[in-house]
Amino acid sequence: MKVCVVGASGKLGQYMVQHALDRGHEVVGVCRERSVGKLDRFKGRITIIPGATNDREVIRKAVAGCDGVLTVLVPWGVQQYSSGTAQAVMDCSPPDARLVFSCGWHISRDGKDRYSWKLKALVAIAGPIARLFRLAELDDQVEACRRIFASTTKWTVVRASDLEEGDSQGLPVWSRHVGDAILESNLTRRVDFALFMVAALKNDELIHEAPAIVGCQTPSARAGEA
Repeated sequence: MKVCVVGASGKLGQYMVQHALDRGHEVVGVCRERSVGKLDRFKGRITIIPGATNDREVIRKAVAGCDGVLTVLVPWGVQQYSSGTAQAVMDCSPPDARLVFSCGWHISRDGKDRYSWKLKALVAIAGPIARLFRLAELDDQVEACRRIFASTTKWTVVRASDLEEGDSQGLPVWSRHVGDAILESNLTRRVDFALFMVAALKNDELIHEAPAIVGCQTPSARAGEA
């Protein structure tokens, strides 16, 4: 496959680039110009398109001819960065491309997710503070996903639990709703979050799904498989 990674220079993006290369995919990476140096270890192995990920012309160039697009929805600043990025990816990607987006558990597709008081408090407090200081716009990530869910493209929105670094434990398990018992451990290795994103490109069962994931070796995942 020819795969575009939008947000390639971040930790998650770099893991996705590596997983895609490991599978023999041709990779195009998009990142801000000042972050290009973070991808030096992939020099000569991937094509890099520098620019803002919500810049439609940057995205149009990057996704041309791609079979799949992996997008990190980052709510930077207060300029509708997430929704602008998502819209550009959906509008500019080839019609049959598999589009896989990343976000957190706070996104809900159907309102049936059951959140802990800690998560609800974090979103309620951190969101307004981040916006006040013009650091991030969590509401815009919600808007980005609303647009994705309404789209007829071949989308998947992967919702991650809390993340940690560490060696891969394998492909995470998933459920449709936060609050399901299998997700209770609320922890996934970042490298495995990336693994799930890349694997989703070839998993048609995940088209028009918003899987919430958790590490396959966590207690709740192992209990769910017992």
